[in-house]
Amino acid sequence: MPDAIAASLPLAEIAPGLAVRGIAPPLRLVDYRLIAFDMDATLGNIECIDEVADVAGRGAEVAAITAAAMRGEIADFKTSLRRRVAMLRGTTLAQLEEVRQQRHRPNPGAEALLAACRAAGLYTVLVSGGFTFFAEPFAAKLGMDFVRANVLEIEDGALTGRLLEQPWGDIVDGAQKRATLLDRCAALGIAPQQAIAVGDGANDLPMMQAAGLSVGWHAKPRVREYANVVIDTGGLERLLDVVRP
Repeated sequence: MPDAIAASLPLAEIAPGLAVRGIAPPLRLVDYRLIAFDMDATLGNIECIDEVADVAGRGAEVAAITAAAMRGEIADFKTSLRRRVAMLRGTTLAQLEEVRQQRHRPNPGAEALLAACRAAGLYTVLVSGGFTFFAEPFAAKLGMDFVRANVLEIEDGALTGRLLEQPWGDIVDGAQKRATLLDRCAALGIAPQQAIAVGDGANDLPMMQAAGLSVGWHAKPRVREYANVVIDTGGLERLLDVVRP
């Protein structure tokens, strides 16, 4: 949905903490072929970079930059991410593992929503501005089909403060999230209108605006302005009240 049109449409609450714009529910899940999720603070319960910074003693400084980026106050996500990753130089693999094992969990309703999507035949995508160290095992545990995230450079058991180049680039920003969604749609031979995109922050908007249905879960104000579905309370499974299995 074009930005100007989406922003002009009002949100209509259909249940406490659940609102829609530009659609007439109930929709049918089987009419979609792909669902793409952001990871940090959407499918997963934490902003991984903030938690890593916390165990490394840089939590408040990094979290402030993350929050500003997710609100859309920092236009250049790539620069902000490189700056935050540089602050993590020297963080050990043991500290990363502590965050992964003790703090990183699926958000409420994530597993139920994914199970319904798989049952309806949807291809599931995790596309994250975070890191493969967290995203790959997280997606595997949830039985997802595809994952794309950034790769931390590690030397001698510690972070160097840099990211590694990959065939598609070095940083998953908003543009890369959109490109990933469109690439996966093309690989499946489907139209972007047959895709659902779920996110919470400003860098999720490009993929959300490219998809046929956009979902903001506990979303930042800028995302709320454009999303077709806004879930303010409860778990991710509340999407199934709008898009019925």
